[in-house]
Amino acid sequence: MKTVVKRALVAPLITAAAVLPAVVAHPSAADAAVSSSSVATGFAVVDHSAAGAVGQQAGTVSQAARTHHHPRHPRRYWAYVWAKHQWGAPYCWGGTGGCFDCSGLVSAAYAHVHLYFGRSTFSMLSSGRLTLVSHRHARQGDLAFFGSGHVELVAGRHFTYGALHSGAPVGLHRITVWWHPTAYFHVRGAH
Repeated sequence: MKTVVKRALVAPLITAAAVLPAVVAHPSAADAAVSSSSVATGFAVVDHSAAGAVGQQAGTVSQAARTHHHPRHPRRYWAYVWAKHQWGAPYCWGGTGGCFDCSGLVSAAYAHVHLYFGRSTFSMLSSGRLTLVSHRHARQGDLAFFGSGHVELVAGRHFTYGALHSGAPVGLHRITVWWHPTAYFHVRGAH
């Protein structure tokens, strides 16, 4: 498929958006994707199939394609999905990758969806990005804070997901009358 774009201030941006994923995958993609007729005619002619073919030949996927999140799901959902892939990781105090502590897992999950609001539970609470909600309004991927300074992700109506304590792997934790969150929060920009 070829697209002809009138050369203006926007044309270089459109051309770059079409070519960059392939250029990242393989530097010679720029030659194949933009034809030489753009110089002669004053129009940018982008051959999308050529750019894609060179990128596929290189056998790599661009960073944008790997981290694309479907717009139908909110970012809190994708943060939760990323955290679920850490299932079974060991607990380690101060850990944010490979092994985690409670706030390390939460901050790493939200950093994965480009939301930053602090590394520790106290910096999260003082960040101004959190909105207090009731248990009834808490959704999967929201934050559940426990009175002890502990934080986990809401997994469902009766479960939270996180790194509980030393010796316990990352996983699901049932909410009981003895162990339950004292506050739930939405993260601004994650809904």
